[in-house]
Amino acid sequence: MPMELRPLGKTGLKITPIGLGCWQFSQGRGFIGKVWSTLDAATIDAVVKAALDGGVNWFDTAESYGYGKSEAALAGALTRLGKKPGDVIVATKWFPLLRPASSIITTLPDRLGFLDPFSIDLLQIHAPGSLSSVEKQAMALAKLLKEKKVRAVGVSNFSAVGMRKFHKVLTGEGFMLASNQVRYSLIQRKIETNGILDTARELGITIIAYSPLAQGVLTGRFHDDPTLALKVSFGRRMMSGITRAGLKKTEPLVRYLQETGRKYSAAGVAASATQVALNWLVNFNGDTVVAIPGASKAKQATEAAHCLDFTLRPEEIKEIEALSRK
Repeated sequence: MPMELRPLGKTGLKITPIGLGCWQFSQGRGFIGKVWSTLDAATIDAVVKAALDGGVNWFDTAESYGYGKSEAALAGALTRLGKKPGDVIVATKWFPLLRPASSIITTLPDRLGFLDPFSIDLLQIHAPGSLSSVEKQAMALAKLLKEKKVRAVGVSNFSAVGMRKFHKVLTGEGFMLASNQVRYSLIQRKIETNGILDTARELGITIIAYSPLAQGVLTGRFHDDPTLALKVSFGRRMMSGITRAGLKKTEPLVRYLQETGRKYSAAGVAASATQVALNWLVNFNGDTVVAIPGASKAKQATEAAHCLDFTLRPEEIKEIEALSRK
């Protein structure tokens, strides 16, 4: 069944609850890009096609994902698949570390060059760390909105306080902060207690959940075959608890996700631990949270895109919540 569209903040843009995260298209370039293995063009095309076929209408990439390699790979795949500007929504991010706010504007042609022929629908500040104040960064984003060079702006990895500062400046210029992209999953729920989620609800800001499957932990594959953990990068293992102790701690939750998926599959609706975890994540907080699972194989993109083909029962939601809290 087709996914229902949700508002991206108060921007007027409509997105599917599931997008496709494109960090894995970094082609192994740069410190951040080395977290993933290099994917060839045919594989990237297959992943993007699977997402599109599943109804996904938006894609998230970033400058720091291979210094433009991910952006170019995404644009190339969309073009080869016959998509034109306006057919999909493209989000990317400016990398702020030790750079002034003016760099947001001066590097925009680079972003557009890598994404050619696609425009930027959502431009995000990737993280705190700019040499300039939040206010100056927000004013740079407002300038791009005024000049219609981007359609919406957001932040990533910002606190509730940072969100409010951006919101205040942007609303003063007649615009809205669309989103905050943060780590959020069944085993990483800090945004529920540190004010980020509450602030998003209050101000009408969309939360974009990255690593919604905790780098694969919630799929169950590392629990089913712990030797697979040795095949992923050290940074990825440490980042997401793909360790013996981490897997033991998350096993009760993951086994319940698998069991729940089997029940739906037995009833005629194909479901997996992955799909149950994503279904919970994008529905538990109403329309406030959307997710961008990554995929390095077409079948993973298909699986994620169909995570809303079933409705979790209240008792299942309650049990998932309880196991997640532990």
